[in-house]
Amino acid sequence: MAANGIPTVRRRRLGLELRRLRLACGLTSTQVAERLLISQPKISHLENGRRAIKPRDVRDLCGLYGVTDPQVVDSLMRMATEADRQGWWVACGEVPYAVYIGLETEASSIRSYEPLVIPGLLQAPAYARAVIEETIPLATAEQIATCLEVRLRRQHRAHHPARPFRLWVVLDESALRRVVGGPEIMREQLQFLHHLGGQPHITVQVLPHDVGAHPGISGQFSILDFADAPGAGTVYLERFTSDLYLEKRSDVQHYSVMHEHLQAQALNPDSTRDFISRAAEELLAAASLPGRP
Repeated sequence: MAANGIPTVRRRRLGLELRRLRLACGLTSTQVAERLLISQPKISHLENGRRAIKPRDVRDLCGLYGVTDPQVVDSLMRMATEADRQGWWVACGEVPYAVYIGLETEASSIRSYEPLVIPGLLQAPAYARAVIEETIPLATAEQIATCLEVRLRRQHRAHHPARPFRLWVVLDESALRRVVGGPEIMREQLQFLHHLGGQPHITVQVLPHDVGAHPGISGQFSILDFADAPGAGTVYLERFTSDLYLEKRSDVQHYSVMHEHLQAQALNPDSTRDFISRAAEELLAAASLPGRP
């Protein structure tokens, strides 16, 4: 199954939702296959996203599962109709994290915790380039340019206040103190972050060092929620060579509780913006000290 492209992502999400509906009504895949006069492997392939699903199949399955809400049925049928539409990033060639980008494009909200760097959706261009160059040592100039283009295009939706997207980021203080790309680039990034934190659909909170141990100490995570599948979110854990996606409701709930605890321990949004301003001023003062380059 191809890793990139929105068809795989939509099929995967649609399949998960159909599986949830089947389990909710207490049917096995074999029983569903027998009642609809189709093969059991077809049901399995539809639920794991390995096979395209037609709107008619979605309608039949919803009828069997007792789904009577027309909005739910229409939403699932629409996902089936749009499953083969390719995402914009496919034209960019080989793109890292393509599955995640597909999920991000579909998400209605993202809640995340970042311990070391400013997250991609909140990165200024120069900072983004520095992060890419310094964290992918073997990348060619062409690969760096592609990654940067994709990262900046991902921001179009997140930065547009008129679009239905909610972003809530808790940042460890380390992400603000780590000077990426040099003092000037870092100061520009902090000013950019200060501006974005004032947008109505974006919430940024800083977790100061003096908080001590906290639920996010084990590392970065993001929780993606989807308007057309309430309660069926995905937890994304980023790794250097591979990524992990958790889609069990118990896992999503566990990370949601973690994020709530981080929100409670972090500075509130207004205090966070003041903190970011002070960090930028301290960086400027430190860079201007005698003997500093």
